[in-house]
Amino acid sequence: MKYYIIAGEASGDLHGSNLMKALQEVDKNADFRFWGGDLMQNVGGTLVSHYKERAFMGFAEVISNLSKILKAISFCKEDIKKYNPDVIVFIDNSGFNLRIAKWAKQQNYRTNYYISPQVWASRANRVKNIKHDIDAMYVILPFVKPFYAKYGYDVTFVGHPLIDSIADRTQVDEYKFRKEHGLSDKPIIAILPGSRKQEINKMLTVMLSLIDDYPDYQFVIAGAPSQDYEYYQQFIKGSNVNFIANKTYDLLSVSFAALVTSGTATLETALFKVPQVVCYKGSWLSYQIGRRIIKLKYISLVNLIMDKPVVKELIQDEFTTKNLKKELNIILDDYERTKFFINYYDLEKELGGKGASKKTAEHIYNGLKSNT
Repeated sequence: MKYYIIAGEASGDLHGSNLMKALQEVDKNADFRFWGGDLMQNVGGTLVSHYKERAFMGFAEVISNLSKILKAISFCKEDIKKYNPDVIVFIDNSGFNLRIAKWAKQQNYRTNYYISPQVWASRANRVKNIKHDIDAMYVILPFVKPFYAKYGYDVTFVGHPLIDSIADRTQVDEYKFRKEHGLSDKPIIAILPGSRKQEINKMLTVMLSLIDDYPDYQFVIAGAPSQDYEYYQQFIKGSNVNFIANKTYDLLSVSFAALVTSGTATLETALFKVPQVVCYKGSWLSYQIGRRIIKLKYISLVNLIMDKPVVKELIQDEFTTKNLKKELNIILDDYERTKFFINYYDLEKELGGKGASKKTAEHIYNGLKSNT
């Protein structure tokens, strides 16, 4: 079968690569053409466009890059027609993917969606179009299935793919890891400032402002695969901070605490059982628009899944050095840390166990066979 897969950021590249591996197991003749990143490219097939070329975040940033986005959408449609896939698999990235999906359905392509658009967070009126344009939806968060059910759309909960990614990784030898990266034996506080330049610009300076107040700890920045070390240098010059690129999971596995930009990384950090403070700050315009249309009690996946404030969220004007230091002190306290661990184990149970990529691949392939 021919699979056209569209992912739009680092997390989509990760989940897309695991889905492709699972598809290869159920379909020995699987052929891939995709929009993604290095991880998907390592699996095989043809990379059409790297997500680094489309890493726009926030309403203001999208508007300022609208011409690039429209050109990419037009190119994607033409590329799909030339490839003529048996199925198009959309992974998250709703702003781009839902536009392609609407067109694809009109062209009678089979459409599958893996990792639902966040319609449960804002603009629920999109469900009607999604139900029309998407033949099968596979969701990875437990509360999303009952959300869609309210609108008469039966979707499939497959569990969260991060559980597999983390469970299947090779265990890190902490002594060798520290030695290899020039780390001391002090407890590590990981800094995860996001993967996009817009995020890093807003987050990293404040996160680094704490370092001198914690001489008994060492801070380590988790460099994102989408950014070169040279980009981080403007922020870390003169700071007593370590930098490790493309080894976030290894870093989290040996970390004592973490400062994390809101996104998939908050869930990854929780699954590694690392106490964290969740941070977010966008442009003023993006934030003002967002707070008017996003109807959620929380922004972090950890709190959303558990439906309670498991981790502290410092959002926009609350994201200051003073507040961040206060919350970091809390998660370094032994009593508070125990509460984190208990909640994190409950969180993992909610996510449905291992096998998300395999389940999704089987559903996609079986759906194709039943339509041939």
